Amino acid sequence: MIDGYEAFSLYQSLKLHFNQQTYDFFKYNGKTNTSKLVFENRKDKYHFYKLARKVTQKDDLVSFLVANFVENENVWVGDLLTEDAEVNFRKYQKIIQSLSYIFENDCKVIFEDCKDPNDVIRVVDGEYPILLKKALRKEIHIETLCLLAQILGFLPMWNKKITDTIRWPEYQKKLTKYAHFLPQDMVKYKLILKKII
Repeated sequence: MIDGYEAFSLYQSLKLHFNQQTYDFFKYNGKTNTSKLVFENRKDKYHFYKLARKVTQKDDLVSFLVANFVENENVWVGDLLTEDAEVNFRKYQKIIQSLSYIFENDCKVIFEDCKDPNDVIRVVDGEYPILLKKALRKEIHIETLCLLAQILGFLPMWNKKITDTIRWPEYQKKLTKYAHFLPQDMVKYKLILKKII
């Protein structure tokens, strides 16, 4: 069981993780420089008590918060008590539970009409590559894009070549930050990718 202050601390650390380039939830073990006094003086502290009663286990709360920060990195605690937040969480759980299946199907969508697999990640004239467009149009899952980025290591190249300085940097940060919460054992996903390509 967690209490309101623990829910607040997790919320704060994950909000920092998804919003600040320098903060890493895993590196700092979810710790921030917040205090009980800061929490007690917040006008919205009762939302955190409600949240702690709604999601009672720490690991579940981390997953619940991640699911909602991926949808909206500026999500307010009050919004986490709505049905929309619950829907985001259920959708996230479904994706994580069947990630290899989703990854395989997404890879089929990505590479089905592709003569050269490199074409999907190629940046032409600073424009978004095919793979990124598919993710932004939600034709494939963001999780697939994160896994492919880890396997193929194309994000540094995209950072250099994509000329958009408004939407891309924010999306790239989301990809990088979210990737930490996905499976780190790439062997299974590399085999799936090999099979499809």
